[in-house]
Amino acid sequence: MTLKKVWIEEGCTACELCVDISPQVFEMGDDTAVVKEGANLSIYKDDIKEAAASCPVEVIQYEE
Repeated sequence: MTLKKVWIEEGCTACELCVDISPQVFEMGDDTAVVKEGANLSIYKDDIKEAAASCPVEVIQYEE
């Protein structure tokens, strides 16, 4: 199953853990992590799920 959507809710602490886990999908914005536009969600599905599970403030969300 592929992921349809990935987003970051309010409350990101900019710890950059998601960027370390999946730099192909996440990058740092001005003061929060963001999902890269055009990121291939199906290829990096496992990394996205790992980043969501590892997020210390649980703001990374995804829809399957």
